[in-house]
Amino acid sequence: MQLSETLVTYPGGATESDGMVIAVQSLPDGRQAVVLDRTAFHPVDAHWPDQLADRGHLRLADGTAIRIEDAVVAGSDGAELLLGADVPVRTGTAGWVFVVAHVVAGDAPVATGDAVTVVADADHRRRLSLGHTACHLASLALDRALADAWSKDVPPDALGAPGFDALACTSSRILENGSVDTYRVGKSLRRKGFDAAAFDDPAALAARVEEQLASWIATGAEVRVDVEGDSLTARRAWVCALPGGDAMIPCGGTHAHSLAELGHAHVRFEVVDVPGAREVVMHTSVTSE
Repeated sequence: MQLSETLVTYPGGATESDGMVIAVQSLPDGRQAVVLDRTAFHPVDAHWPDQLADRGHLRLADGTAIRIEDAVVAGSDGAELLLGADVPVRTGTAGWVFVVAHVVAGDAPVATGDAVTVVADADHRRRLSLGHTACHLASLALDRALADAWSKDVPPDALGAPGFDALACTSSRILENGSVDTYRVGKSLRRKGFDAAAFDDPAALAARVEEQLASWIATGAEVRVDVEGDSLTARRAWVCALPGGDAMIPCGGTHAHSLAELGHAHVRFEVVDVPGAREVVMHTSVTSE
């Protein structure tokens, strides 16, 4: 199977793109995976599925609209095309080609060589982008709020605070206008010098995080995604011009253009003691303006 890596335009905010079908593969569930040379459609990456796939459709040259039921990162070693969790290697592994697989109905009238337009739901994308920007901003605000809970030096975050989020996060899910981040505070983190008592008063902690978020959002700081290339596996980073300098976090998702778009931010914590650890869930939501 001869494929070239998909060129993607969603990092810059595009929700529509023209492309050519370079492969169509039947799937075990009866649907088809459609691979284009270029797409504006954001796929989900099974290895870190924080941001969900876009919603939308393929539009053929004759105007026929084909609903995209899912979009996932797929990979090929030259022998076959594997989708999502079936890809046995990390995205970017040498010797593999990675593409966006647009999953459509099995009877969809699309074929290799067709010229198509990809159309993503712009409102859904915007809400996910706001949620993703809020997620990164909240992680930085949480790190700052927990700075006094450390008794040892640990790697800093993008703004120089002790990087609790990077060390403790076990999962992150981007929602429309928000996110859910799960952290584990166990023996490993305590050995690094973290005091789990920092979560004894979740409401007070949430208030400190919200105060920091409000301060940053009030600046209306610019947000952008820096890219090293157009290919699906090119390195990308979220950059926000916060007071004191730019914050940069590696990220393959989509984002708002300004913190002013976030409006008001709300944070709440769920803290559960489990054997040998504390599980902390941070719920972040924004009311966009």
